[in-house]
Amino acid sequence: MATLRTKSVSTKVTEEEYARFEALAGERTISEWARDVLSRAANPHICEQTILAEVLALRTALLNLFFKLASGDRITADAMQQLIERADADKLKKALSKLQETEKFLIQGAMK
Repeated sequence: MATLRTKSVSTKVTEEEYARFEALAGERTISEWARDVLSRAANPHICEQTILAEVLALRTALLNLFFKLASGDRITADAMQQLIERADADKLKKALSKLQETEKFLIQGAMK
């Protein structure tokens, strides 16, 4: 059974924008196409989450490595492995947290 849609979202566009949306929609109605695009934009794609998680893990590992080197510590293979494991341990959690922070920031900015 299909979900009944009772709410509406609308916006004004130029003739050029409308023509572009119409072309992008293809066989679908512009409403169907726009609903799909909005739904996808509202939920970060798994690729974005994964890339952000890897960048944050790399940042964590590098900052810890640089701190140890600046403190005069010698980096052994075991110490490096521990840095990597620590960075990898919560990388997805950190990425999701960053995405949520950004979403809140954007929502608050839109309300001003």
